[in-house]
Amino acid sequence: MSDFPRAHRVTIADVAREAGVSRTTVSHALSGQGKVNAATRAKVKEVAERLNYRPSARARSLRSGKSQTLALLSSMPAAVSAGPSQLGFFTELAMGCARTALLEGYVFVLAPPTEAADPVDLLDIDGAILLEPTADDPLAEALRDRAIPYVTIDGPSSGAGDDALTSDEAGPARASTASTGAASKWSIDLHHRATAQLLLNHLLGEGATQPALLVSRSLRGAQIAAREVYAETAAARGFTQLIAEADETSGEDGAFAAAEELLAAHPDIDAVLAPIDTFATGAVRAAQEFGRTVGEDLLIATRYDGLRARTSHPPLTAVDLGLEAISGAAVEMLVTVLDGDHSSNATVVLDGSTESVARDGGDAKPAATNESGSAASAGSSGPVLVVRESTAGHPPDRSKDGA
Repeated sequence: MSDFPRAHRVTIADVAREAGVSRTTVSHALSGQGKVNAATRAKVKEVAERLNYRPSARARSLRSGKSQTLALLSSMPAAVSAGPSQLGFFTELAMGCARTALLEGYVFVLAPPTEAADPVDLLDIDGAILLEPTADDPLAEALRDRAIPYVTIDGPSSGAGDDALTSDEAGPARASTASTGAASKWSIDLHHRATAQLLLNHLLGEGATQPALLVSRSLRGAQIAAREVYAETAAARGFTQLIAEADETSGEDGAFAAAEELLAAHPDIDAVLAPIDTFATGAVRAAQEFGRTVGEDLLIATRYDGLRARTSHPPLTAVDLGLEAISGAAVEMLVTVLDGDHSSNATVVLDGSTESVARDGGDAKPAATNESGSAASAGSSGPVLVVRESTAGHPPDRSKDGA
């Protein structure tokens, strides 16, 4: 027997019986809908108050078609997005989303990363925030099949550009009619290209001459952007493109194997850009296996400044992505959509300026420049480089080896 016996919940039928009216009359009297005379309405309200009747949220949802609930969803495999350290990215976004959702009068729920079931089937939601979907994301498909509006936190397609319009709904931003790879009509920019360029420029600025790229095989925006920026920078700076791939489902062990193979085949590699933090720690393990000293003869940097980056040995240079502003803008956009503003597709790009800081005792680095070439201002909502020991040293000039 339960230590907490279920108390009888007063139902609309109880109120109707006590007041001597039908359940429909009770519903109309308490909701203000339908035609109920003043005396009957007053009697029903008195009985409902005396019996401590509380309308069922589920029943209201069935009548209105709205649950007043939003959710954060991610299709990233548990190998890269679950566990005590990896969940930081997901939960940091969740905190910002929940804060804004509550202020907007919505319940906010989380659907943990899972490969076993479709969480959309388990949820009664009005809308969703979908985190970094793949091009053919199953969660995006499930949301579309159920006609549930969703906003992606990802990156704009190549259609976002100079003719963008101002979006007042999501703060200082610009909007375009571009859609994301998951065919969402609404998206918040996660600065994929700016972040990849910031990290790669930092590695080259610290003396790297042969950086490598360690990415997943998925078609997520961050991985595509990293490949594009890496290829463009290699062509401009004249280094050889060396790219290692691993499946997201393989997690750190898969990244370790891919990085180990890459370092064995190309001992001249002096830096590794690994956008996924789980992959970055796999690269650290591979480097140590080869007797390389991370932060001295091999520099490693990753995208998300989370617990994995901070607790790695050595700590990893990473990027503060400004997730609080991004998550708040995502919920504000979703609420705007739910309120009936379906006038156009929109990609919102928060202030994309970048800067650099040093933490954990490192030397301060000069601020990066934005697209116009001027120094980025403090407090920018764009990506901010956080420099740590993993890129502290200057790689030796390997071209002189054996000379």
